[in-house]
Amino acid sequence: MGAGKTTAIAAISEIAPASTDVQRSEAGDDVKTTTTAALDYGEITLPQGDVLRLYGTPGQTRFDFMWKILGQGALGVVVLVDNRRPDPLADLREYLGAFRDIVAGSRGVVGVGRQETHPVPDLDAYYNVAAELGLSTPIVSVDVRRRDDVLLLLDILFNQIEAAEVA
Repeated sequence: MGAGKTTAIAAISEIAPASTDVQRSEAGDDVKTTTTAALDYGEITLPQGDVLRLYGTPGQTRFDFMWKILGQGALGVVVLVDNRRPDPLADLREYLGAFRDIVAGSRGVVGVGRQETHPVPDLDAYYNVAAELGLSTPIVSVDVRRRDDVLLLLDILFNQIEAAEVA
């Protein structure tokens, strides 16, 4: 929660994003007052004219049923982790576990946010967690408010999808 899924979709969507943000029912260490309850949705047109549909899942485990619903039929997954959370590596374990089949099929990328203000854990620690789970996935530091950073995540993901289709 708070990793920036809603913000990332808003940064790149060509349509006004649909959002299901609601008031948070629990207190948090940050100033975020809302949370995604069902999904976020946006669209971006690819160079060949196809429309990519972007879905953002809720970050809280109490909404994990949405993870399964939105993961069905997904071409790939971008996992966003907030490095200022109390245990971002535990968050990564949980999300990689939930989307294991997609990531294991070389169709996943991890974006770590807020590393500029919270440099620990470093990217090597994230790679170690993925390796512990038997997964190999690109992991990059991102600022989801920046369109170019979000597009970089998608570019990495598209390269993985294309490579998996050729194999």
